[in-house]
Amino acid sequence: MEIQIDRARVERARELAARIAAPVEAFIAAHSTVSVERAVLRLLGVDGVGADEVPVPNLLVDALDPECRTRGAALAFGRALAETGLDPAALGAAIADGAHRLADFADVPEAAARGALRPHVDAAMARIGERRAQRRSLLERLPQLPPPLLYVIVASGNIYEDRTAAIAAAEAGAQIIAVIRSTGQSLLDFVPYGPTTEGFGGTYATQANFRIMRAALDEVGERLGRYVMLTNYASGLCMPEIAAMAALERLDMLLNDSMYGILFRDINMKRTFIDQHFSRMLNGYSGIIINTGEDNYLTTADAVEQAPAVLASQFINEEFAERAGMPATQIGLGDAYEINPDLEDGFLFQVAQAQLTRQIFPNAPLKYMPPTKHMTGDIFKGHLIDALFNLTSVMTKQHIHLCGMLTEAIHTPFLGDRALAIENARYIMGTARHFGDEIAIKPGGIIERRAQHVLAECVALLERVADIGLMQAIERKTFADVSRPPDGGRGFDGVFARHPEYYNPFEAALRGAREVPA
Repeated sequence: MEIQIDRARVERARELAARIAAPVEAFIAAHSTVSVERAVLRLLGVDGVGADEVPVPNLLVDALDPECRTRGAALAFGRALAETGLDPAALGAAIADGAHRLADFADVPEAAARGALRPHVDAAMARIGERRAQRRSLLERLPQLPPPLLYVIVASGNIYEDRTAAIAAAEAGAQIIAVIRSTGQSLLDFVPYGPTTEGFGGTYATQANFRIMRAALDEVGERLGRYVMLTNYASGLCMPEIAAMAALERLDMLLNDSMYGILFRDINMKRTFIDQHFSRMLNGYSGIIINTGEDNYLTTADAVEQAPAVLASQFINEEFAERAGMPATQIGLGDAYEINPDLEDGFLFQVAQAQLTRQIFPNAPLKYMPPTKHMTGDIFKGHLIDALFNLTSVMTKQHIHLCGMLTEAIHTPFLGDRALAIENARYIMGTARHFGDEIAIKPGGIIERRAQHVLAECVALLERVADIGLMQAIERKTFADVSRPPDGGRGFDGVFARHPEYYNPFEAALRGAREVPA
């Protein structure tokens, strides 16, 4: 099954995406954020909490004077390492307790600071490399069923209850488990510490929670004879820190979008662009697949009208990811089955969009999201709509498939709801596994015309964005009908210009490690 599309337009779209990303990348290269600096400290081994449960990485970065901060937290911390001889965890605890101050070591030579940092940087890179190798080995020994990979969400607020639900979902056939974050965590400018049991509408993303769920899925995977993947969310004000923790704990996927936080959480765009770049450098090296958030455009605006913006965003996300060193096999571009079910031939429009995306991004592990916007609480109709979503996914060879819930818009899914959703998907994807290989798209028909229209409108949209710049385009409501100003939104005060002598040892190490195993 293939749609005839204008390949010259596809190439033009990529050229425009490069033009759009270039000035943003130049801005990124000249700036950093407090969350990037905290991620550097976490990678070095700084962890724990100090007074009033404030995370130690926050305490250290907040203690830097503005001039020192512009040179990077690593240099100030490296000077203290060189002078005290402590390891990073002990030094971080000592500074948090008031036994030392970073300012006390300002006279230590920079060469000594870099030398003191080097073994800890090497150790962190080696640990991440080991986690990547573990994943590759486990997937070889415990191969998954073929894609679309069935993905379900657990979200009780209690990591131990989530663990139980995740195991049940895996036993029912789920291949990917996502632990949705507590409501509002993306707006917190710190990462909570330790296991948590009191999230609201989700469970806090913490390194301890990552470790608990990873161990549970590894155990059930061994019993089932297939690797079960773990997903969380690297978006919001702590995007780089969550990417660092995920790399260290062997998560397999992270929701990570270049514009999601800007549009849907009112996080400052400059901070978001900087944070997504460093987080994607980490994701690329660690082998983590990112999931972008274009599906959200379709829940806030009309799915038919927003289709060109979805495709444009996919091109932009691809460009930013590649500039951060990510291979196509880790760029899980998003889309969703969100067209109004009352629209005549809406199913054909859905197939057109999904197949168009598949052909334009042939090596990307595309993530396909289920219908939510038009679900009414009629569970029978909802289950039927989910079946058509499942059929579209398998016939167009989507890769990551979030199972739709028949109780969408009613309540948080029960275990039985998830089991029915997985059963529906497994039936459709089994009985129609090679349907897409057996049919042809009618030349000049509804599907082909729709795909060609979306691509043409996408290129026209990218032309406009390239002319005015991405930041101005976002301010003018180009994506999802949402306007955000370049210097507004949450977290803008955490953005700062780099000093000419700024130093981030992991940025340098990751840039030198572009060749990432599949």
